Amino acid sequence: MPKDPIGVLGRTNAASLMMITPEFYKLRSKRSKGAGKINHDLANFTMKPEFMELDGLKIRYATGGKGNGPTVLFLSPLPQSILCFDATWATLSASSNLVALDLPGFGHSEGDINYMTFAAQSAFLQKFIAELGLTDVHIVAPDVGMPVALHYVLHRDHKAKSIMIGAGPSVQPSADGSLVRKMIGSAFWRFVFTMTGAPAFIGGANQLGYLSYSPSSAEVTDYVTSYSGRIGPVTKWFQGYPEGCKDIDPHLATLNIPVQVFWGEYDAFLTADNAKRLHARLPKSALKIFKNCGHFFYQDDSDEFTEVVQAWVKGGSDLA
Repeated sequence: MPKDPIGVLGRTNAASLMMITPEFYKLRSKRSKGAGKINHDLANFTMKPEFMELDGLKIRYATGGKGNGPTVLFLSPLPQSILCFDATWATLSASSNLVALDLPGFGHSEGDINYMTFAAQSAFLQKFIAELGLTDVHIVAPDVGMPVALHYVLHRDHKAKSIMIGAGPSVQPSADGSLVRKMIGSAFWRFVFTMTGAPAFIGGANQLGYLSYSPSSAEVTDYVTSYSGRIGPVTKWFQGYPEGCKDIDPHLATLNIPVQVFWGEYDAFLTADNAKRLHARLPKSALKIFKNCGHFFYQDDSDEFTEVVQAWVKGGSDLA
């Protein structure tokens, strides 16, 4: 049996955290038997990440697909990396020009506490898109990528044709789950998450965020190595999230590009009520709630997620 990337201590700490997380018990009956459990099948990733130097940082990204197709840019979620989009990447490769970016301080990209704001991330995204010479970009940005994409199109000279966002902060007051509230409002809990480290952080997220998907050992290993020793700075992102939303919420009605809002029906980190409120605030938007999916809906139902992205890029965004 291959080595468990979460480990005994990580699993113990994650289980202890779930014991004081009421959403975990509410979702237990909705989770399939293998949800969040690591499978040890051989992983064969279609995505082939590489590194570049940009803004003084070593940044992980990937390119692929059909060079003359529409450009789709994936931004990494937390506590994952761009590898979480591999199934969708494999399907879209035949028709789209694909790019993926581990945002600074997330995934395997360098980036310290100075990058843990929406504004700093969107400024970097602007540089990355310019560096690659991208235009008319469809940005796919769940979780921590969501406020970055919103800030980018609201406050930068952007090159986006549309954005596809969900499971992250935007509208205020945000309907947050208990763990997110702890991270935002409690220095004590930020300290606890920092001290228990990446294995517990990812192990707990897997238990609470998946309702059906079973991640591979190689995938989870990538996530654990991504965040080893970095949970402290990541908690600062949560601490600053209410302040960061002040750059987004008041400006939503001015967003004049198409937006696909998508969310998992049973998201335990940020509830699907956020999706409905966001959709109602945007001038040009479509809403998709993925049934029987958790926070990581893009993997819980990767087939339908891929279909939604594919249809949107092919012309669905024109209908928003």
